[in-house]
This record gives sequence, C-alpha cells and structure tokens, in this order.
Amino acid sequence: MGSAIKSLFLLPALIVGLGLMPAGRVTAQTFTTLHSFTYSDGADPYAGLILSGNTLYGTAPYGGSAGYGAVFKVNSDGTGFTNLYSFAGFTNGGAYPYAGLILSGNTLYGAAESGGNSGYGMVFKVNTDGTSFTNLYIFTGGSDGGNPYGGLILLGDTLYGTASAAGNGFYGGTVYKVSTNGTGFTALHSFTYGSDGGEPYAGLILSGNTLYGTAAYGGSFFEYGTVFKVNPDGTGFTNLHSFLPTYTNSVGVYTNSEGANPYAGLILSGNTLYGTAFNGGSSGGGTVFAVSTNGTSFTNLHSFAANTAGPFPYWTNSDGVFPEAGLIILGNTLYGTAENGGPSGVGTMFAINTNGTGFTNLHIFGGL
Repeated sequence: MGSAIKSLFLLPALIVGLGLMPAGRVTAQTFTTLHSFTYSDGADPYAGLILSGNTLYGTAPYGGSAGYGAVFKVNSDGTGFTNLYSFAGFTNGGAYPYAGLILSGNTLYGAAESGGNSGYGMVFKVNTDGTSFTNLYIFTGGSDGGNPYGGLILLGDTLYGTASAAGNGFYGGTVYKVSTNGTGFTALHSFTYGSDGGEPYAGLILSGNTLYGTAAYGGSFFEYGTVFKVNPDGTGFTNLHSFLPTYTNSVGVYTNSEGANPYAGLILSGNTLYGTAFNGGSSGGGTVFAVSTNGTSFTNLHSFAANTAGPFPYWTNSDGVFPEAGLIILGNTLYGTAENGGPSGVGTMFAINTNGTGFTNLHIFGGL
C-alpha cells in the first residue's frame, strides 16, 4: 500500500466522467489537487467518486478517526471537505471500504471489505449528512461470500454486488443481492474457481435484465480471470471470456496476447463491454480490452509498454503499467488510469479510441 496518503484530483477526463463537459476528445491537461488526505480524515482512496449537485462523495479505506477508513464529501471546487463517517474496525462498524458509493435520494450505499462480527465485511448505508449509519448485511464467510471489494448497483429497492471470497466452500466469491432495508440477502452465484472464474473484485453493471462483471482469477485456464454475465435472479450465468495463460518471455516478464487478471469492472457501449486487465499483454504490463456482450468477439485494444532497463522494469515506461481501475467513455473515447509506470514511474491518466487507435497520456503523475 505504501506510505502515501494520496489526494483527490481534478482533470478534464474526470469531469467528463461526471457528465460536466460536451462531447469530444479531452486535450487540455489542467490538473488540480482538490484535497490532500492527512490520515485523520482518511487515506489511500482507491475508488472513484460520485457527484450530486456540486458535492462529490467517496470512500477512503484507511485513516479516519479509528484508522479503518472513512466516507467523505467535498465540494467540486475542493472546499467543504467533511468526514461523514469513520469506520470502527472489526466490530459491527466495519473496516476498509475499498469500493465507491452509490446514491439514492439522500442515502449513500457501499460495502466495507472487512469488519463486521465475523470479519468478512458488510454492506452499509449512511445519509448524505453523515447520520443514520446502518449495517444492512454482515457477511459470514460461508455460502454468502465474504470480503466485498466491489461497489454496488441499485435496481428498484435491491442492491447487487460481488464478494471476493468464500461461497459454497470453493472460496471463489459470490454475486449477491440484498434489499435496501437489509432483508432478502441472496447469493445469486458462487464461483468455483473453475471455468466461471474466481475472486470478483469489481462491482457489476446492469443492462436490461443482465448483470455483467469480471472475476480476477479462475476461468478456463484457472488463474487468469473471466468476463461473465448473469441474470438478476441468478439464472443464466455465462462465462463470456476466459483470459489466456501468461508465459515468461526472455526478460522474465509474464506476457500473453490479451491481458490477464481483470481487477476492475466494465463499461458498456452498444453491444460492447470495455475493461482493463491488470497483467499480461505483449509487455506484461496489462491491457485495455473490448468484448462483445455475447462473448463472440474479444479485442486487445492496447498493451501497456514496458521498460526492461534496470532491476524494476515496470517502474518507468512511456504509457503506464498495471491498470487496476475501470474506464469511462465519452463518444468514441475511453479514459482510464494506470497504477504505475509512465516517465515518472508512478502512474498515468490516458485516453484511447474504442477501436484501439490514438492512445494518449493525458497526465503523468509526478511522484511522491
């Protein structure tokens, strides 16, 4: 995790994701730090933000008053930062909210990866003013699953999400649903670590009556991950794509033709799902990919480059490595981030056309 506390930032690509700019490729590179975390107000924000009016809401999995993470809000101009809730730890309060939030009315919904009575995490809600924090469901680490890293989606009064662990004794995780009042929890699918995948770290997306998601591991080749779909009632589970195995190249890097281990979720445009794979690709630094919703067509849109000079080949390169987060789309352009790499070695923000052309670094993060 490192020692960095990290910060919130604003870049045109982020504004696009929030629907605040007209269509067209973002070319400006104005970068603004909106808030720098101090640990007491949160630390290491992994998830994206949501916008309501002029207020951004998010989570930090560490820091806060007890060190177990926080829910916060901040105005879109960087003023008015407020810690809405600090998690209490391995009690009913939960711990480590890696996932982002969703908003319905004046209520925020989210998941904490750990904590709760059993230590396997929980689904929670809290009002936008920080009041009325409620545990909706506490995972047991049994057939219900455990350790929900991914965020939630809302359909009617039902929340849908993924848990990365446990489930029917295979410890591959689950897809689940629970009502917004905490009743009716159901494990819709338990992963076997076989051809269906295992360890879904990302949340789901919904199109029509179909949920789409990724599993970081498992699949037809056991440990490289899958793209899947399932109906909201748990029927019709389908493995749309199993990522290919990686092989060690001449410099000891694990490469393949399409990427491996998709930690992030998907976005949908038309009949095409877009996502990122953390590992694999022609240089071993991950990929941006596209797959059709029926699974018949898979395309590696971009393999991140590698710099093989020196003992740490992934610390610096031209375009970034290890894309751990998902994408947003505007028109025919995809926007995303790479966790590491770039000329400074600490990550990039990029844009790429949906046909794989025009890859551009929008911002190169400058280091600690």
